[in-house]
Amino acid sequence: MAKYLVIVESPAKVKTIKKFLGSNYEVAASNGHVRDLPKSTLGIDVEHDYEPKYITIRGKGDILANLRKEVKKADKIYLATDPDREGEAISWHLYYALKLEDKKVYRITFNEITKNAVKESLKNAREIDMNLVDAQQARRALDRMVGYRISPLLWSKIKRGLSAGRVQSVALRIICDREDEINAFVPEEFWSLDVNLEMKGEKKPLCAKYYGTLSEKQTIRSAEQAETIQKELKNAEYRVTEVKKGERVKKAPLPFTTSTLQQEASKALNFSTQKTMRLAQQLYEGVDIKGEGTVGLITYLRTDSTRVSEEAEAMAVEFIKEHYGEKYLAGEDKEKKKTQKIQDAHEAIRPTDVNRIPVEIKEQLPRDLFRLYQLIWKRFVASRMSTAVYETTNVKIQAGQHLFTMSASVRKFDGFMNVYVAQDEKEEDNALSSIPGKDSELAFLSFDANRHFTQPPAHYNEASLVKAMEELGIGRPSTYAPTISTILGRHYVTKEQKNLYVTELGEVVNDMMKKAFPTIVDVNFTANMEALLDGVGEGKVKWKTVISNFYPDLDEAVKQAEKDLAEVTIADEVSDEVCEVCGRQMVIKYGPHGKFLACPGFPECRNTMPYFEKIGVPCPKCGKDIVIKKTKKGRRYYGCIGHPECDYMSWQKPVSELSQKS
Repeated sequence: MAKYLVIVESPAKVKTIKKFLGSNYEVAASNGHVRDLPKSTLGIDVEHDYEPKYITIRGKGDILANLRKEVKKADKIYLATDPDREGEAISWHLYYALKLEDKKVYRITFNEITKNAVKESLKNAREIDMNLVDAQQARRALDRMVGYRISPLLWSKIKRGLSAGRVQSVALRIICDREDEINAFVPEEFWSLDVNLEMKGEKKPLCAKYYGTLSEKQTIRSAEQAETIQKELKNAEYRVTEVKKGERVKKAPLPFTTSTLQQEASKALNFSTQKTMRLAQQLYEGVDIKGEGTVGLITYLRTDSTRVSEEAEAMAVEFIKEHYGEKYLAGEDKEKKKTQKIQDAHEAIRPTDVNRIPVEIKEQLPRDLFRLYQLIWKRFVASRMSTAVYETTNVKIQAGQHLFTMSASVRKFDGFMNVYVAQDEKEEDNALSSIPGKDSELAFLSFDANRHFTQPPAHYNEASLVKAMEELGIGRPSTYAPTISTILGRHYVTKEQKNLYVTELGEVVNDMMKKAFPTIVDVNFTANMEALLDGVGEGKVKWKTVISNFYPDLDEAVKQAEKDLAEVTIADEVSDEVCEVCGRQMVIKYGPHGKFLACPGFPECRNTMPYFEKIGVPCPKCGKDIVIKKTKKGRRYYGCIGHPECDYMSWQKPVSELSQKS
């Protein structure tokens, strides 16, 4: 019997896929990349046509040896790495690392790990797409050039351990630019003026908002202006001049792309981009479900397409008819939307089987995995449903030469909202308790005048940064989460209550990058580079042309920066802890696992201590400081700094007696 070998990236997929294929098939995993550029050098021969030098990744020798044994036994080899540029490149590297030149080798891809999808991919096996491989080689080479040429400059001018990156440096700039906007913002005063009115036969008063004069809309800029209007209206009659009823529809959302999934999971579930991608990977690769074994619950998680396959569309239509009824099905415009981008390589992120209702498999999934699956499932089902319909009422009330308005909206038909409401689109119903008819006279009760100030732009959080990067064309679905993790890990940015703030180190690095490498951190340049990489993937641009146009300018800029840039010293933050060895004041340092305390007398004194953030509350047991700690799994708790002598701990934040009394 013929023997076939299927090579996938992740060991988690092996079990799932093996179940779908017969005994003639062996499934093995490469554990991701097997070859890469060397860590110790640039790895790109800039003198000889920018030829990359690939070596076997350390620790992958045994994996490759085992794969070679399997290759010898196989008649045909199917390379089934992920369906994107990076997956294509991994297949290409496997082809050379396993010396498959004399073998029958086929490339297969599937957007979901289901029996039908895997079997269908075997029928549609193809050759490795070298355009996609070259697009990935170009991306890797560009990132390597920026990182390996600029990072040493940051080490010499600022401090060791820093890094620059083609995408991460632009992401840092976006955050710094927003910080500058916030700092430069000058709040402007404005006033709201509401009038409370009484209608005959109604106990509950009506509240109308100031609109302006009969001729134009007007913003009240000062207390004096608000007072003047109130004086002018002292004896005015309030009369309804217009009651306008209408209808407004709210369209169903599109199914998730990588970017919109990361944004919504951040808002609705409070997940970081990294956590969202880690959980989505598990849902894609396969989860054990009773009666089914290991099955992939969602389609491929790295996509910027909202397209849905015809089979999935048909399945969703049947599901909605059966569970919600015909009136909940989307109309014609949804069909047009569906076929608009039919050339997309991928589908949107959706459940592999819409009949696998989240509640029915809740007990078999860990809590966070269930919550993410439920979010994806609801969004997909809602995307195939009808619009929500609202009845709107707008009332204009004239008083002298001034106008006030009242508005209301009541939902007549919930449509897709029966299943899903986005986190930032919560319930809108604000029905008027009673609607006055045209020419109704209303009795004046009182004014409510309130002072307000315009607000600065909001700080970025992970969700809004991903949205900004997507809108500006910076990075691609696979790069958003790693980019954010890098700038947080390098301590250029810190996260407080979801918001991202630039650190002093981040400001210094950004200033240096803007001064020495304005092109690299230019948003438009980076977006154009992404478009060029797409051109390589489509076979329209040669990848080495992109590299050869980029590198000479980078090389010149690095040499110039080495001469021109002055060294910058960033002083370590001094703590209030004293070194037990030499008596110096300990300073706060950053390591791979976060902050720690170190003696500034290094190398004479090498004393270090863990860093704990104090909350300003004494321990109720021994009186020492309460500090924030974390369990091995990363869950935050509050404990005594005197541990292990004092064993006090609490999951809830303790409060001092003084603040309780006040």
